[in-house]
Amino acid sequence: MKNKTSFSLSYALVATLIFLFIQNWLSPQVLNVSYTQFKKHVTEKTINSVVISNDRLKGFEKIEDGKQEPLFPKLVYVTPRVGDPNLIDFFEKNNIDIIAANENTLLKAILSWVVPTVIFVGIWMFFMKRFGQAGGAGIMTLGKHKAKIIAQTDLDITFASVAGQDEAKQELQEVIEFLKTPDKFTRLGAKIPKGILLVGPPGTGKTLLAKAVAGESGVPFFSISGSDFIEMFVGLGAARVRDLFEQAGKTAPCIVFIDELDALGKARGTGMMGGHDEREQTLNQLLVEMDGFEPNKGVIILAATNRPEILDPALLRPGRFDRHILVDRPDLKERVAILEVHARGVKLAAEINLEVLARRTPGFTGADLANLINEATLLAVRQGKEQVEMTDLEAAIDRIIAGLEKKNRVLNEREKKFVAYHETGHAVVAALRSTAEKVHKISIVPRGIGALGFTLQLPTEDRYLLSRTELLEKIDVLLGGRAAEEVIFSEITTGAQNDLQKATEIARSMVALYGMNDTLGHATYRQQASPLLHQGLMPEREISDQTARQIDEEVRLLLDERMKLVLVTLRDKKELLHNVAAVLLEKETIEAEEFASLMAGG
Repeated sequence: MKNKTSFSLSYALVATLIFLFIQNWLSPQVLNVSYTQFKKHVTEKTINSVVISNDRLKGFEKIEDGKQEPLFPKLVYVTPRVGDPNLIDFFEKNNIDIIAANENTLLKAILSWVVPTVIFVGIWMFFMKRFGQAGGAGIMTLGKHKAKIIAQTDLDITFASVAGQDEAKQELQEVIEFLKTPDKFTRLGAKIPKGILLVGPPGTGKTLLAKAVAGESGVPFFSISGSDFIEMFVGLGAARVRDLFEQAGKTAPCIVFIDELDALGKARGTGMMGGHDEREQTLNQLLVEMDGFEPNKGVIILAATNRPEILDPALLRPGRFDRHILVDRPDLKERVAILEVHARGVKLAAEINLEVLARRTPGFTGADLANLINEATLLAVRQGKEQVEMTDLEAAIDRIIAGLEKKNRVLNEREKKFVAYHETGHAVVAALRSTAEKVHKISIVPRGIGALGFTLQLPTEDRYLLSRTELLEKIDVLLGGRAAEEVIFSEITTGAQNDLQKATEIARSMVALYGMNDTLGHATYRQQASPLLHQGLMPEREISDQTARQIDEEVRLLLDERMKLVLVTLRDKKELLHNVAAVLLEKETIEAEEFASLMAGG
């Protein structure tokens, strides 16, 4: 394989310096003298040859006898030519070689103007070509779209490659049928939606679904990110939108997929530069192009975003992105299917049950599950195992949820005791609350950034609604760590900062959002989503100062009330706190079965 020589500015600089040095070394020294001095040098035999041109005389120095004549003269005397009728006789009298210069004005013009211009243009074109190769587009292609065009023969992704998301696939099946058999729809006058918006959290498979639609329908696939349209030069984004839709119209039927639409389609009027910045012009052009497409031309616009609330309303009206498909986090059944897909090429131990693993990963997206299998495989390889075992998968779950284990972060004995009782407080309160999630693991091994320990709870099933009692008991579990510190040490630490933040968020949502407060009643006081809110240009709440103070007061009263209940619970179970904390200090990690046994004995 040949090595490609890459261009470097340092090479050009060195070459220029060498060229200048050689030119300076080879070029003769030019002395401008008067006509009288020039004749004196001739008389003194300093000059032995003269070049006569229309406007000047050039005399070359004489070489001493016995020395070899140099290839390039070292000294040249130059003087203006004057109207002297005896000049030729004077040179002949002094035995001077006379040379007549060939005055070619055309050649002189070419050498002085055309050649430097050609060299400059050549250098400019070279650099533009290099910049084009490095940046993906040259100076002449700035207005061209940057979409990756994938032919149908290169798309090997189908719905079989996408585990779960059955509802989303069923919605998209209609698009596939239209691209394959458009007559079936046009026969009755039906119009397929121009734009389909895939909405969902990051990592749920929106891009994969779009590619699967193209793979199933067997049409070309244009893939581009919303940020690829935006440039610092005004008008380039709009030009790229026009070029993309023009190419898509020529390639129809096809699918145009715009990933991260929120980078392009953010609500207008929210930018710092008013309504004339480049992003808004690009969005306006996109709206115009979508309106200009014929509904049955065979061009389907797919887009994906995880922030639909900030999109411009004009994008979401009928005739544009009027069909919204939710690509949500997978449920238990879908997680099992996703794990099966990603575990196909991995050597798993016989005792591994993917359904058990799926139950232990609620809230994981498809990308999280793929990362889980890969992390477990890497851990098995690192330990020299022949296959991936359940312990590797458990360690991978802990690593994803709690962070990387910090073996070098050594706590002193006092800090270690505080952390042990803190985590034990969480676990004991969770075990004593009827609606709290089951404790799966307790650990005082430092992980991630600032986490000195963790208590892992896993739900027994997927949940979509939470009752008032469940929210209150979630607050109890979060306050359990701080309460345990107070019960055992009569002292509190900074370790509860994250717990208090989460508890406060739940309490504030109950008071101001969910209408779960007797004083404020069944009302919500949270401002509706606004584009200005996401830009930081408007305060978060539009309520009176009195109501805001009342909300703050009710949140504090709620947290104080739950803290008192948790303190009562842990004081009653103080002996149990000591027992569990002692085992935790000894082993550093307690699994679910051992914790259940300790609770039964307490």
